[in-house]
Amino acid sequence: MPNARVLIDGPSELVFDYAIPAGFPVQPGCRVRVPLRKKSATGTVLSLAESPQEDFALRELESLVDPEPLITPVLLKTGRWIADYYGSSLESVVRSLLPEAVRTEENSAKTRRIAVLDAPPAEDVLAKLEKRAARQHALLSLLMHAPDRRLAVADLGEGSNAALKALEKAGLLRIETEEVRRDPEADGVEEILESKPLVLTPQQAKALEVINESIATPGKPILLLGVTGSGKTEVYLQAAQHALDLGKTVLVLVPEISLTPQTVQRFKARFAGMQDKVAVLHSNLSQGERFDEWHRIRKGVARIVIGARSAVFAPLPDLGLILVDEEHENSYKQENPPRYHGRDVAVLRAAFEPCAVVLGSATPSLESWQNTRSGKYHLVRLDQRADGQSMPLVRVVDMKLEAMKQKGPHPILSDRLRTALERRLEKGEQSILFLNRRGFARSLQCPKCGHVCQCPHCAVALTYHRTDDRLVCHVCGHQAVVPRKCPECHDPSIVLQGYGTQKVEDVLQRLLPKAKFARIDADAMRRKHALRDTLNAFKAHKIDILIGTQMIAKGLHFPNVTLVGILNADVGLHVPDFRAGERTFQLLTQVAGRAGRGELEGEVIVQTFTPHSPSIQYARQHDFDGFSDQELEFRQQFSFPPFAHCAVLTARSTHERRAEFTLQTLHRRLLENAPPHLNIGEPLPSPLVKSHGQFRFQITLRGPAARPLSRHVQQVLEKTSLPDDVTVVFDMDAQNFS
Repeated sequence: MPNARVLIDGPSELVFDYAIPAGFPVQPGCRVRVPLRKKSATGTVLSLAESPQEDFALRELESLVDPEPLITPVLLKTGRWIADYYGSSLESVVRSLLPEAVRTEENSAKTRRIAVLDAPPAEDVLAKLEKRAARQHALLSLLMHAPDRRLAVADLGEGSNAALKALEKAGLLRIETEEVRRDPEADGVEEILESKPLVLTPQQAKALEVINESIATPGKPILLLGVTGSGKTEVYLQAAQHALDLGKTVLVLVPEISLTPQTVQRFKARFAGMQDKVAVLHSNLSQGERFDEWHRIRKGVARIVIGARSAVFAPLPDLGLILVDEEHENSYKQENPPRYHGRDVAVLRAAFEPCAVVLGSATPSLESWQNTRSGKYHLVRLDQRADGQSMPLVRVVDMKLEAMKQKGPHPILSDRLRTALERRLEKGEQSILFLNRRGFARSLQCPKCGHVCQCPHCAVALTYHRTDDRLVCHVCGHQAVVPRKCPECHDPSIVLQGYGTQKVEDVLQRLLPKAKFARIDADAMRRKHALRDTLNAFKAHKIDILIGTQMIAKGLHFPNVTLVGILNADVGLHVPDFRAGERTFQLLTQVAGRAGRGELEGEVIVQTFTPHSPSIQYARQHDFDGFSDQELEFRQQFSFPPFAHCAVLTARSTHERRAEFTLQTLHRRLLENAPPHLNIGEPLPSPLVKSHGQFRFQITLRGPAARPLSRHVQQVLEKTSLPDDVTVVFDMDAQNFS
């Protein structure tokens, strides 16, 4: 008798074999109900096999939860690869493949009752009803004049049920049930005007030709390196159209949820005749919205899926093209189990399907760039802006000299930037100010004793937020009342240090009282559609100056923006992370690319205390090749990615000594029988030594091959008994070292 290997739902990774009853139509990927001890449980079938000769009989499957497999063979294969490569449990991977909204039996499709009139009643029937049953006659009249002679029962008003039942019994109409889509984009969306394909530049046409060839005959992944404003989105749209014309589906990944609405609007405008064929998937959807979108995708109703990293698991049939926009973004890396990288999983899935995959960026990750140099990826370049405009002029302002010139504390705005803002206001042009730090002030410090108000749960200073008049931890979210005196020495002169986006907004309101401002950061955009509404207002020129964090750094296209000010280019540059220079270069280049995207010339002003940093100087020249050559030379010399794989093993606990001792024990065992050429670092405190009330210690591991590294760590962890209050986390291809 055949048996099924079933992964049981729940926090533990329980896998059991069950006998398959005769005639039971079960396949890998199906959801089933099984007996577990004295109860029933639900699970996912991982594989089928013939039962070995055992001394005991297997218990049988009870029933199918879903008649068809919810996980396709390709996605199941992808899931097993993720579990092996990233050292994650298969249960955590299945949770990603099947969202909770789909796995939870309480969720179901939303339905409504519809009154349907197949044909108008005869005149004599209507005449009789008019005399004897006025309510029934009125309902029939409504249906006769309704579109397609169909109306929702809920729209017919109270007291209609009895009349509808009588009409249905008389055979004059039908009552049927239909599913109602919970559309995540339905609330407050402005009317979308159809857009037509644009005439491509020679470079765009060449890029499209390469992508179309890959859709027809999938081969190497394609890295589309296009400067900001080069028209990568237009290439995406026309490539998607080609895939749809071939009867295939399209998956579009974006790094931030904030970019999803704009991308959805662009695709719906281009495919205006099939807007219901576009689905979205991201973590801001309600359970009902996610349920509906996921099943529309699985059934093939939606042909284009747009979403953040988890959308890489969208169950699209006949997948023909995967587009990964801004592929360099570290937000594609999942920080919770399973710790996969969305871009890398997209490349893997494209190989398994097989289908074309395009990684697009103006500043590619050095991992992807090295893959083009080694021949693993096919490189396509867009070196000119699509509108023929030149790249914006970038000016660097040394804020050390600016502080000396203004003879006071370090200023927020240099004279050059303030003058440039005033000039844009006079011309009716728009500006963007970028600062990757939210809040009003970075910290609250006593000038007498030096005390800084710190989070009691994390090793970071609390940030002052003036809107709520609270001190807030940007790591765990802890909030505290602002002290009026120093908690240590009770001196009343405790002062705010540093500045964030709230402080910038406050300063600008005093300097430019006639200007209209908006702020985009995690604090200001708490309302569900706040970001979309703010960007629409900026597009309509109801806002003169947009102040924001990295939420505005990429993907936005506003032709009237002629000035971009980067207030502190040093944020993120001097941190203990070998990718700090790369990320600074990418961020500055992306932000600078928001300027001069229309007919007007753009200008970028970069304020910095380290003007001679290579990251800033190469970004000033828009020189990706120069920066990458220098950075890759350094990485190769010290065996850092992309010339090695890097992983982090972290132990955390509320007890500092236990976390440290656990990691020291693991370190000794990792050194035993380690694979060749594996570099195992010393156990050290994490850069953020305390977070969410837990002390953290980590080991960094580097090796030429990922799987030997991952499997060695997993073998050591399996053989080690951990204290109950110590959690150990393994992060393969780590992006975050704090």
